[in-house]
Amino acid sequence: MKPELSPDEAARGRFVSGIRSFILNDLAADMRTAYDKRAAPAFVRKAGRPPETSNEAHQALRGDPAFNIYSAMRVQAQKMVWNAAGAVVDRDLERMEKEAAAVEAGPGSVTLDPDLEIPRNVDAIEVHLMPGSYTRGGPSLEAGAVYDQGLAVFSMGLMGANLDDIGLSMAAYVSGKFPDFRPERILDTGCTIGHNTLPWKQTYPDAHVEAIDAAAGGLRYASARAKMQGQEVHFRQMSADALDYEDNSFDLVFSSMFLHELSKKTRAQAFAEANRVLKPGGLLLHMELPPNDQMNAFDGFYLDWDSWYNSEPFYKGYRDEDPKQLCETGGFAADDYFQFVVPSIGIYGVDAVAEAIANEDANAVDSETTGRLAEGIMWFGFGAWKR
Repeated sequence: MKPELSPDEAARGRFVSGIRSFILNDLAADMRTAYDKRAAPAFVRKAGRPPETSNEAHQALRGDPAFNIYSAMRVQAQKMVWNAAGAVVDRDLERMEKEAAAVEAGPGSVTLDPDLEIPRNVDAIEVHLMPGSYTRGGPSLEAGAVYDQGLAVFSMGLMGANLDDIGLSMAAYVSGKFPDFRPERILDTGCTIGHNTLPWKQTYPDAHVEAIDAAAGGLRYASARAKMQGQEVHFRQMSADALDYEDNSFDLVFSSMFLHELSKKTRAQAFAEANRVLKPGGLLLHMELPPNDQMNAFDGFYLDWDSWYNSEPFYKGYRDEDPKQLCETGGFAADDYFQFVVPSIGIYGVDAVAEAIANEDANAVDSETTGRLAEGIMWFGFGAWKR
């Protein structure tokens, strides 16, 4: 379930991916050199100490030629991603709608709520500069198809051919770390097109899997996509801060790269709702960006860049919070919190995931690789058990 590319369209996508790879690897390295040799020493001369926070590293770098070149090229490359994806979907949308209709009777389901009040972060903000954001095209497949094709170009192959590396890596970690944990009911919140939902069904094939999102078009696309892959997943239009489920109804509540798109108030409510619907002994698990207080000033700034220049208004606010405190405020006990760093299973392989499980030191954030969509990617996860 993805757009069919002409040779020219495929070449355009590869070109944009290549530009992004050059920016996120080569130009990022140049900017780090400029920070170490020019920006940070200038900050020391002025403040009498090195930059200590993400904000101070940002302040030190602003105006430096390496920062200006990196930022200008990255913004333009981001726009190129969506231009390339949008052109493909505009041409191929009718065919995709027909194929989605052809598999409608397949496994799983999709349930839309026309009365749902769509949150502003989903509808009114063009998150990561995506035209029309998550509600582009209304209930048609357009938004989901643009997101799917855009993410394929955006991720430069680092998320795998099925864009499911995060889900596969997280599920492999959980199933290996907690072999006696056999969830019967799994909920993915903020699932977009379900790319990281399906690995949970693949890992726990007997589980009943549900996935929610506030955007109708993405859910329709996600459902057709899952059916075409033979996976029985039930998608519902719903907000994570107001779950329409009974208390104690899930064994695992999961999300991937979702929390940073919520306001602080909504995020806190989403944790409380996850706690409410989890059964005793259930697991809350989030894959997200590592927090600023576990990173050095430059690497914290590097991830916070999106908040300033990539239309991610809640990004930095989330990263300035403490994930353990978020869990505690949501009702989870402090002693039941845990976090980890897992190597990308697609890049490093299953043996590397097993090594991360066995090595407690692997839980520490490596600032240069963790959370950065570039060579050497590692995924940061955290969560808590419900007593």
